[in-house]
Amino acid sequence: MSEFVYLFRSTPEAQQGAMGTPEAAQRSLQKWLAWVTELEQKGQLEDRGLPLDRGGSVVSTKARLVTDGPYAESKDLVLGFLVVRARDLQDAVEIAKGCPIVEGGGSVEIRPVMPMDLG
Repeated sequence: MSEFVYLFRSTPEAQQGAMGTPEAAQRSLQKWLAWVTELEQKGQLEDRGLPLDRGGSVVSTKARLVTDGPYAESKDLVLGFLVVRARDLQDAVEIAKGCPIVEGGGSVEIRPVMPMDLG
């Protein structure tokens, strides 16, 4: 089994559609909790991750240029992440197809975690 990071992306408009009313936010939360619980029960959830605030900064280039978020150069936002265990990338993709963010017009970026031997 390998580890994969899921980065949850959405546009501000899609996020507003999914979370714009208390009722919609409650439905969305229930779907997410059900999905995460299912991952836990199947032994696929390695780390629950965390939701991310829209703001932040990016430090880049040798000049240490700082860009504040939300990031105008990107039309979507990274809203959060979690870590799953899957046999391989294809299995991780199949697991991600059940993610509630996809129903709301968002996406899941799946990135394999590179093992590091620090010992």
